[in-house]
Amino acid sequence: VLKTYVNNKALVNYQELQKNPEQLETFNASLGAVDPSTYQSWDEAEKIAFLINAYNSFTLESIIDQNPLKKSIRDIKGVWKGRKFNIAGDSKTLDNIEHKTLRVEFNEPRIHMALVCAAISCPPLRNEPFTGEKLDQQLDDQTEKFLVSPHGFRIDRQKGTVYLSSIFKWFGEDWKKTYGIDDKFTGNANQRAVLNFISDYLSPEDQEYLEQGNYKIKYLNYDWSLNKQ
Repeated sequence: VLKTYVNNKALVNYQELQKNPEQLETFNASLGAVDPSTYQSWDEAEKIAFLINAYNSFTLESIIDQNPLKKSIRDIKGVWKGRKFNIAGDSKTLDNIEHKTLRVEFNEPRIHMALVCAAISCPPLRNEPFTGEKLDQQLDDQTEKFLVSPHGFRIDRQKGTVYLSSIFKWFGEDWKKTYGIDDKFTGNANQRAVLNFISDYLSPEDQEYLEQGNYKIKYLNYDWSLNKQ
């Protein structure tokens, strides 16, 4: 499904997917058919990969279920909190998968670079599924791609301003456990942790600029329009 309907700019051909939903329906049914004991037997990376794939795939289903297609996922009533999906013998909403499972059971803030809520300002949708075996490499790749995109991060040295995706504002807390730091960067504890995380993916010049801490932090406006081709 991802190879067929997602292009190299991470945009989705929702109209074609809507006409040919069988593969997506089969995949989503297979997520519900996973036995809970099988899921519990997996290691952490396999569980995280499974849950990210489920979130992204259920999101695709939510979009193409609307006829005509909505301009934004936010126009779909109850899309995050109301609509339930079968997953590993359980019934979960998208919010359950993200906020009650992934963010609570695992200390892996890079999930926010991989969960794609069908909006232009979201991280890019990969045209391959996540796997336990390649998860670390895939999450790093997602982070790199997001940070070089206009929606992820940029530095304006003339204005002395660092621009961050609103994702880092909404979920900044998730970076504190691993990346919390007091003696470098600027901003509050969440912002310092996020900048510490980001700096691992930057050039030495940008890294040095962030570490010395003499700048303002601003958050980029979030474009919720559909990530469609």
